[in-house]
Amino acid sequence: MKIDLNKPAIQQAIKQGLMLIADGKSKADAARAIYAVIKDEPKEVIVAAFIEGAVLTEKGALAYWYNCKRRASKDANKSAV
Repeated sequence: MKIDLNKPAIQQAIKQGLMLIADGKSKADAARAIYAVIKDEPKEVIVAAFIEGAVLTEKGALAYWYNCKRRASKDANKSAV
């Protein structure tokens, strides 16, 4: 399956991630920034964006996706209380 990363929001998220990496930030910081922008995209798209924008391997990107999703879920539950 070909994943299309050409949507403007996805391109912006990848660019943001690469800028954070260039500034010396961690891959986790870059992944969180990317996730914040494109969290409503399908998992495969987010993982591909992590590989491009946070310089992660496929396995690493999957782990970061899981962690970002879990953190977002926790934060949503906190604000709902």
